[in-house]
Amino acid sequence: MTADRAAARIHPAELLLLASVFVVAACGLVYELAAGALASYLLGDSVLQFSTVIGAYLFAMGLGSWLSRYVERELVAVFLRVELLVGAIGGGMPAALFVAHSSLPASASAEFRVLLYGLVGVIGVLVGLEIPLVMRLLKRQFSERYVLRDLVSQVLTFDYLGALVVAVAFPLLLVPHLGLIRTGLFFGLLNAAVAVWALWLFRPELPHWRRMALACAAVVALLLAGFAGANRLTTWAEDRFYGEQTIYRETSPYQRVVVTQGPAGTRLFLNGNLQFHSRDEYRYHEALVHPALAAQGAPRRVLVLGGGDGMAVREVLKHPSVEQVTLVELDPRMTQLFRDEPRLSALNAHALSSPKLRLVNADAFTWLEGHDEVFDAIVIDFPDPTNFAIGKLYSTSFYALVDQHLAAGGYAVVQTTSPLIARQSFWTVVATIEAVGLSATPYHAHVPSFGEWGFVLASRRPWRTPTALPPGLRFLSLDGLPALFHFPPDMARVDAEPNRLSTQGLVHTFEAEWGRVHQ
Repeated sequence: MTADRAAARIHPAELLLLASVFVVAACGLVYELAAGALASYLLGDSVLQFSTVIGAYLFAMGLGSWLSRYVERELVAVFLRVELLVGAIGGGMPAALFVAHSSLPASASAEFRVLLYGLVGVIGVLVGLEIPLVMRLLKRQFSERYVLRDLVSQVLTFDYLGALVVAVAFPLLLVPHLGLIRTGLFFGLLNAAVAVWALWLFRPELPHWRRMALACAAVVALLLAGFAGANRLTTWAEDRFYGEQTIYRETSPYQRVVVTQGPAGTRLFLNGNLQFHSRDEYRYHEALVHPALAAQGAPRRVLVLGGGDGMAVREVLKHPSVEQVTLVELDPRMTQLFRDEPRLSALNAHALSSPKLRLVNADAFTWLEGHDEVFDAIVIDFPDPTNFAIGKLYSTSFYALVDQHLAAGGYAVVQTTSPLIARQSFWTVVATIEAVGLSATPYHAHVPSFGEWGFVLASRRPWRTPTALPPGLRFLSLDGLPALFHFPPDMARVDAEPNRLSTQGLVHTFEAEWGRVHQ
């Protein structure tokens, strides 16, 4: 047998070690993504949270790699302990963060951040230890096969392949089907499985084999118990956090959707932020829709951007002139939920099943760029600009696209946070609309669940008071409309710069203003 043919044969133990590199890389990336996703869900501003979590994690991994140089004895035992610690701490991290966020008061965000970055740091250090230890095991066991160049190439190939698989699977398969808590626990079990096979593979050189076996069994049992009880844990944590019975919960590829039911009614939360309360949502949605549509007179084609709960569509359909409503909502789970769940579809009067509705699940910015349709009215009902992904939908670039799709005599309307609590943010949106050449007409309404809430009408002509409103409205009236357009001194206009896509100053302003409320 030639030397080349002998080198081409891979020993089963070598294959297992290389497979462990794949698993280790996959698990490490899952913990990193889970920490970033949880920080985004629970703390807002996804770009900031992902950036700081990833930065802290990579730094900790570098520290772990550096510390590996001091591991000189009992290489296998150290590797096995590291795998068990990574599996237990990394696998349990999402559950621990959920419980902590639900248990700590709203004012304790600093304590939650300490826990978050503490866990990220510990897991990062442990993950940083893993790859150097595996490389040294491979070099020790199969020194005749590897020079340094080939060893590094082989290990990093499996490392990057594991990261690639998880990067694709995490948003498309793992989180939608398992949820964050079970995803973490599942990959914790994979780390524990690596420890188990290391225990079997290197049994002869482990002086405390039985003790190690008991540790493996304990970690696996703990993770399996957590996996089995994940739903109960999530239910307990969210019921405690929201203070009401949770009737629906799901982590879609885009957001955490939670619907609660209490004595006063139904509430919808996206990433922990209240979107509506059924007891007073009619005030918000009537104020959002009717000043624009009634002023237009007889809108036939209406575009609704966001508003996947169907409440805005319900109000649009109250105008008999409307022939078609196009709803563009990013998250298909939202529209499916509020179309198919009887308790929720009743809230929007089954608007998402209307034959007049054309439903499009797409990013609003991208959809506007790819279409040239013109609408008599455009209703923009996005969440508040808590992060850059949403902030782009409040930028000059976005409102320029809205202008291109608005009929000459039409009106667009934007929900625009609270002019009382987030005064600078509110008037920033007004300035942004004006910066693209549209006339901006701001107004506000009192919604008990939110307080004073703001809206802005955008058009190529000044807004005019409508002469009629649809019958059966519970909040708006012709006599009461003028009061909505009056701003007292504590909500009066302040100087503000337009929100541009390249800078997105609105996101920082919004975070600062609402952050003061929770201090």
